[in-house]
Amino acid sequence: MQAHTITASESRRSGARIVTGGIIAIVAILAIAGVLLIFTLPDANAFNGRVERIFVENDNLTSQAEVTLLEILAQSGTAFSDVLASYRLVIYVLLVFAAALLVAALVFLLMLVTLNRRMAQIERSGIEVSSLIISREENTVYLNTMGFKLTEAMMETLSVLAEARLDDEMLSGSQIEAVISGKAEADCDEAAGATRIKRLRDGLGNQMVSELLVKNIARRGYMLAIDKGVIEMV
Repeated sequence: MQAHTITASESRRSGARIVTGGIIAIVAILAIAGVLLIFTLPDANAFNGRVERIFVENDNLTSQAEVTLLEILAQSGTAFSDVLASYRLVIYVLLVFAAALLVAALVFLLMLVTLNRRMAQIERSGIEVSSLIISREENTVYLNTMGFKLTEAMMETLSVLAEARLDDEMLSGSQIEAVISGKAEADCDEAAGATRIKRLRDGLGNQMVSELLVKNIARRGYMLAIDKGVIEMV
């Protein structure tokens, strides 16, 4: 049975779904909290309503001092309603800022987790192939941002393997030899295909080691293209 592998594109899609779900959950929670806070605040006109009831229910308040006191109460009610209105605006602004900060924190956290996972995968595998371009005209294969020159025979072998991978197929040595040579599979030897694979590995592997590990500096010599701090002799 073929083992299931998680590709970079699948990881990005999964991360995008998590971010989308998290953002929706954060916005929904803050919206519900904002609605509850705003509607649980007392009515801005409640104080004015009480003052008006005092005017209506007490017709005997006729002295100048009593009328002045009721006017002061009415003005206080208006000020109270203005304060409550400003409180609602402040709560709304704070909720918007809280939503923005929580969304940003969620996105950055997911980015850090994804980056750590990719770094761990790169450390385990040594190299992560994000792009493979095969140029038959130049006899060159471009791996990520690096180009490697191959012989025509190596290019044929790599092209056959790439086409088989696109079709999710696995080829034996005799099948590889049959596709390249044009002969029937029964007339092809398993060792011939294995030899082609070995030559491809040697040619491509030597260039990759030269590019990634053992550098050849013109007119100076050879050196390892790694940080000396990671070297440990035991």
